[in-house]
Amino acid sequence: MSMPAQPPEEEDKEEWMATYADAITLLMAFFVLFFSFSKVDEERYDSVAEGLNKNMASQERPSERKELEKELAEIVMQEGAEEVAKVGTDADGSITLELGGGAFFKPGGAELADQAIPVLTSIYEELASPIYQSFNISVEGHTDDDPINSPFFPSNWELSAARASTVVRFMITNGIKKNRLKAIGMSDTQPKVPNRDEEGTPIKENMIENRRVMLRISRNPIYFAPSIPKFRRGMANKSVSQSLE
Repeated sequence: MSMPAQPPEEEDKEEWMATYADAITLLMAFFVLFFSFSKVDEERYDSVAEGLNKNMASQERPSERKELEKELAEIVMQEGAEEVAKVGTDADGSITLELGGGAFFKPGGAELADQAIPVLTSIYEELASPIYQSFNISVEGHTDDDPINSPFFPSNWELSAARASTVVRFMITNGIKKNRLKAIGMSDTQPKVPNRDEEGTPIKENMIENRRVMLRISRNPIYFAPSIPKFRRGMANKSVSQSLE
C-alpha cells in the first residue's frame, strides 16, 4: 500500500517569499521615483512656469481687454473726470487707470474724497461684471518725495500703502472678490516726472502729478504649477533625502 504524497511545504514557502520580494521591490521603486521627482531644478522650474504663464496670458481674447478699456474710458468721460483719471495701457498690455491723489483723497490722508466715490463706484461695478471675472486688479499708491511725518503715517511708505489699501477695501466692500485684488505702497520710488529741478527746488505741479493711485488690470494667468518658495523646496528635498538614507 503506497503512502499519501506529502504537501510541498518548501515550494509553498518559496512562493510566499517571491510575493514578498515583489512587494518590497515595488515599494523601493516608488521611493526612488518619489525621490527623483523631489529634486527640483529651481531655476528651470521657475523658467518653465513663467514661460507657460506668459504664453497663456498672450492667448487671452483681445476683444475682452479692449472692451474693458473702452468701458473704463467711457466711465471717466461720463463722470467728467478726464483731468484726474486717465485710462491707458502699459508695456505688458495691462490696462492702467491712473487716479490723481489730490482729487481722490483728502489732503495728507488716505480717506477718499467725496467726489471720488461716484467714479470709483462706476469703476467697481464695471470690474464686477461676470465677463471680467478673469481680470485681476493691482492697486499701487504713489507719493511725491516731500517727507511726511504724522501719527498715522510715519513716512510716505505708510501713506502710499494706506491709499492703495483704501481703494482695495472699497472694492471688496462693494462685492469684488478679494483674491482678484492686490494693494502695493510704492512711496516716491516711481515718479512720473521729476519732483525737483536741478537745484533741488520743488516743482509743485510735478509733485501733484506724482501723487496718484494706479490700477493695473490684467487677466489672471493660468498656473500649471504653483510657485513653491525656494526655501521650502530645499527643505522638502532634504527631508526626502534623509528618509531614504
